[in-house]
Amino acid sequence: MARTRRQAAVAASGTWTDPDDGVRVPAGEVHAWLPGTNQTLCGLALSKTRLLRFPHIAWPEVQPESGGSADQVRRVCPRCAAAMGRRGGGKPWTRTDPRP
Repeated sequence: MARTRRQAAVAASGTWTDPDDGVRVPAGEVHAWLPGTNQTLCGLALSKTRLLRFPHIAWPEVQPESGGSADQVRRVCPRCAAAMGRRGGGKPWTRTDPRP
């Protein structure tokens, strides 16, 4: 059974423990990661880059606009975000003067 991008978890450069509930959450730079693989969606090898795995945290929870587990996230990898379907800039592209 192949895993899909919708099941992506998180790999991060750091970790911290939430004092309220004692759960380990990502910090620093976050990447999308499919559990069972040894690389992020942008192609970084987890073993070589020493990224920490967070299989219990889904990718949407670390987005800054979600609030969830994004308290200590400093940077979201733009290549992983694009692989997960998020466009940069937040505004969809439209043609203002179409050709006939």
